[in-house]
Amino acid sequence: RCESLVEVYFQLHQQVMAASAELGAELLQLLLERLNEVLSSLVKSSFLVEKQPPQVLKTQTKFQASIRFLLGPQLLKASAKPYTVRADMVTEKQARELALSAYSNTLSESTGEIMHNVVALETNPTSGTCCANFKNVLLKKIKRCERKGSESVTEEKCAVLFSTTVALTPGNLSVHLQVLSLPIVVIVHGNQDNNAKATVLWDNAFSETDRVPFVVAEQVPWEKMCDTLNQKFMAEVQTTKGLLKEHNFFLAQKIFNDYSARFEDFQSRRVSWAQFNKEILPGRGFTFWQWFDGVLDLTKRCLKSYWSDRLIIGFISKQYVCKLLSTEPDGTFLLRFSDSEIGGVTIAHVIRAKDGSSQVENIQPFSAKDLSIRSLGDRIRDLGQLRNLYPNIPKDQAFGSHYNKEQTGKD
Repeated sequence: RCESLVEVYFQLHQQVMAASAELGAELLQLLLERLNEVLSSLVKSSFLVEKQPPQVLKTQTKFQASIRFLLGPQLLKASAKPYTVRADMVTEKQARELALSAYSNTLSESTGEIMHNVVALETNPTSGTCCANFKNVLLKKIKRCERKGSESVTEEKCAVLFSTTVALTPGNLSVHLQVLSLPIVVIVHGNQDNNAKATVLWDNAFSETDRVPFVVAEQVPWEKMCDTLNQKFMAEVQTTKGLLKEHNFFLAQKIFNDYSARFEDFQSRRVSWAQFNKEILPGRGFTFWQWFDGVLDLTKRCLKSYWSDRLIIGFISKQYVCKLLSTEPDGTFLLRFSDSEIGGVTIAHVIRAKDGSSQVENIQPFSAKDLSIRSLGDRIRDLGQLRNLYPNIPKDQAFGSHYNKEQTGKD
């Protein structure tokens, strides 16, 4: 499409030149200037990031990115010298200034030191593409900027600015091309990864398309948040089984710390960034996102098949489990994600006393490490007090396909 627009430009240019005598010097000059603006605008918008750098970027770690110039094969054919594309780190403030000047300004200084940051812009004759492939770029160090109020380093967004200057044939028009990557959160230690992912998720899910870099809403409708958490869960765990209405209800109770509202009451509420990943959950040492991310990690690593078979209710409160199980026969159990620990799954089961009274017990949560030693299915088989998966499925029928074949004599 870009190439056919350039063809239109060339035809217009020829027609204007052919009619130059009738047009007169003044009008000709105006038309040529306007044509140059149009070409320059088209060329600038055909310079794109094809492969984005990772949005959570650790210093001293190699990464890849690629830039594609859609009009390169057509406009740079005759150029004698090879062009290069340069990658620089920019702060949110610099990105904003560049965007507001419609990318006509050039960058004054880079905010971080990037190694191997200049790459040739090459046309590939077989595929007919013009690309700059950054294969082993390394962010050596980052210069942190002034932070607003209580903002932490993992809330600070930067970007990589890719730039080059090309001379276009036939008019030898010099055009400065630059394009920003998606926002990036730079970390220096692995323990910052979790909070950095929260910043990126919030930005990707809730930013407007044509925004000033990198402005994003402080509050969003709870419904939009449900949709985002569901998409994130399915993508990370790689399952087709998403979050159900009752899961969303439990998540709403947790994030809003409100156990008296009905499901419908939450639909009209808005959730803030602070509730998502700044405020510590009541009586806990972690935020809502840190807890949810722990569940994601555990499910992805150890529970994917159980979740996909819908054997885990998971997102359900301790109080509600008691209500469900208290009227069930002895040995009825279900699986829920731990409330008190990050990345744990626990088994709640009912025990009936001789007098008919029931008690619901929660087994200490299993972590990913525990489940890598012995799988969840085998642990359920081991525990004789567990009989039927709620509501009423014999455990061997529910979990049989998840048992490992035991080696005789080894048990």
